[in-house]
Amino acid sequence: MNKKLSKFLPLIPAVLVLGVMMFPSGCANTTTPPSGGPKDTIPPVLLKTSPLPGTVNVPTHKTQIKFTFDEYVVVKDPSNIFLSPPLEKKPKYKMQGKTLVVTFESDLDSNTTYTLDITGAVADNNEGNFFEGFTLAFSTGSQLDSMGVTGLVQDCNSLKPIKGATVLLYKDHADSAVFLHRPSAAAKTDEWGFFSLRNIQDTLYRVYAIKDANGNNIYEPDQESIAFLDEPFRPKTVFNDSLYEFKKFNMKDTALCLARKTDVELNVFREKPSKQFIVKKERVGLRTAFLTFMAPDAQVHSMKIKGLPAEKLISQFNPQKDSLELWVNDQRKMPDTLQLLINFDKTDTLGKLVPTEETVKLALSKELRAELQKSSRRDVKHEDTIAVFKSEVDPANVEQYGFRFEFKYPLIQEAWDSLTFWSVNPRQQEKTEKYTVTRDSNNLRIYTVMPTDKLMQGFDYHLKLPHRKFRDVNGYYNDSTEVKVTLPTDEKLSSISLELSHVQKNRYIVELLSEKRDKVIRSFIVDSDQTVLFPYVKAGKYCIRITEDRNGNGLVDTGQVLEHRQPEKVKFFKIEDQFLIDIPERTEYVQQIDLEELFR
Repeated sequence: MNKKLSKFLPLIPAVLVLGVMMFPSGCANTTTPPSGGPKDTIPPVLLKTSPLPGTVNVPTHKTQIKFTFDEYVVVKDPSNIFLSPPLEKKPKYKMQGKTLVVTFESDLDSNTTYTLDITGAVADNNEGNFFEGFTLAFSTGSQLDSMGVTGLVQDCNSLKPIKGATVLLYKDHADSAVFLHRPSAAAKTDEWGFFSLRNIQDTLYRVYAIKDANGNNIYEPDQESIAFLDEPFRPKTVFNDSLYEFKKFNMKDTALCLARKTDVELNVFREKPSKQFIVKKERVGLRTAFLTFMAPDAQVHSMKIKGLPAEKLISQFNPQKDSLELWVNDQRKMPDTLQLLINFDKTDTLGKLVPTEETVKLALSKELRAELQKSSRRDVKHEDTIAVFKSEVDPANVEQYGFRFEFKYPLIQEAWDSLTFWSVNPRQQEKTEKYTVTRDSNNLRIYTVMPTDKLMQGFDYHLKLPHRKFRDVNGYYNDSTEVKVTLPTDEKLSSISLELSHVQKNRYIVELLSEKRDKVIRSFIVDSDQTVLFPYVKAGKYCIRITEDRNGNGLVDTGQVLEHRQPEKVKFFKIEDQFLIDIPERTEYVQQIDLEELFR
């Protein structure tokens, strides 16, 4: 047996070499990681910092801050490496193995407490798991400032939290400070609009929040939004690491994030731009154009199209008066370029509004010109030869809003008395119904037909617009149309009644919104104590928004920083601190709301 084996001994080396050649990707390959196994979901762990947290007398020149992790990391968002108080230029960074090194292009100030926050900036190199965050406090002086403040930054209209807003604290109380120089302390808001500022001085601050478009930590009103506190604020909280509000949390943990208490609340708004001029002009049809102004409340003194009488021009501002629609009421052939002579208040070189006359050329674009030059009748659509309009009626709110008709172009001939409005009862008996017609105060192309008598359950209501009774500025007549509506009869539907008290002297806009606060389902304007009814509500979650409409224009008017004027107040009615109201099926939900208490 041994003799037989001995014959094969010389072949063993050759077999081993051949095996390596046949299986080159086996265990001997140490450059390719093994496949399979569970995905890494553990975020990086911070092992040490240099300097240590709370270090004093840190050098001001060529300062380096180091964060060493347990694995290789990358900087996903450099803007989240945030120094407070901020310097003129953003911090710079580089990686040295598993260490993030942060440096500054200019010297730090002496005798100053700094915080360097890297929350939301760092993730592991392989799976992209974000490091939950860390704020390092150090001082270039002999002691560390000890106070702290927390707060919430939200949109003034929707009250939704604003992520990435910059909160600015100024020891300089001059109104111009936020426009001219960087703050005494600053922080960024997280995904919940929450911010915490630690290791700040025990002194009075002016507090602002801005949506910082260019990251320079200075407010630029023509391109940024802002919020401010009415009065100077003095922090009341002495900071320590055990305070819940200053801990770092996973942003997906809703319960923990919402449990954080806040000292201040800031409602962000967009100021009226400081300069007024025409920023955009466009010819959108043969007889149609529009202008856009830089600021709202544009003051136009006169307008006319060159070569036509002034009365041939129809115009309409939007509610904010920063956009102007124009129509030419003349059937003669229109030139490729209309010249609009307009006199309006424009900002001059000294920053003052002065009446200025301009000639605005409104030219047809190539695309629009080609559209208008259709050579054959088969290219012309039916809607190109009629007064186009759309009708809208919702069974759930027809009692409040009626039948809505919106024409594409203004009418120059109307015949609203030619409408036919009738009902059909469950016995199929017809009856002529009465109605009224009003034109929308904000849009001259929209008309509302309102039934005079109360609508009845189980009745069908028909409204007919007859043929060729309405003519628009293009000279085209309307097609006939018939609209039918029946009040909802679904027994599963619910209703919401709001008993409003202490309305006082103000007007309020009361709105029922969808769960995501992105859609207004129904709206009322109230100026006295009354009950507001939202009928025909499907089961689901809703919220109630109430706006203090002080000037009665139906809008949330913006604020003004230098005048110390906040935007008009918006509140969401809450139950047990929750703004969502869960409405089951077949429910008559009744709620009392004291508006004086709500807006206190």
